[in-house]
Amino acid sequence: MKDEKKSNFQLSQDKIMTRDDARLKRLLEEEQAKLEADIAHLSSIKYRRITASNHMAESATAAYDQASNQALLKQLQHRLQRVKHALAKFETGSYGYCENCGNPIDFARLKALPDARFCLHCQRQREVMGGSRLGPRALEQGDI
Repeated sequence: MKDEKKSNFQLSQDKIMTRDDARLKRLLEEEQAKLEADIAHLSSIKYRRITASNHMAESATAAYDQASNQALLKQLQHRLQRVKHALAKFETGSYGYCENCGNPIDFARLKALPDARFCLHCQRQREVMGGSRLGPRALEQGDI
């Protein structure tokens, strides 16, 4: 299995970029630029200090806004990491191949999720096998 996986990746390095590949790469580059802009915007927000002297409802709203913005920032950073990983796979010639089995990822899946790391079969297996693991932290840990 390992040799088969290796040979699939070896073949992919010699692959010539198709028009579809170029379109997917462009989508990823556009997504990267958008994510970087969103991250820069969220990172530039200055929060005022929440003190006991503020009205209780105002303090609660400010704390909620800060917490939700920080959670969103973390999600955007993780998404950017996935997009950069997918773009790096173009350089190695491994884009479009499952990181688990080495088989090609279906083009329809890549169109829907250009940063997909696994074919549908392997993704399903990961979700079934790690079902209890796939909780709120799954996104941060790269399990999804």
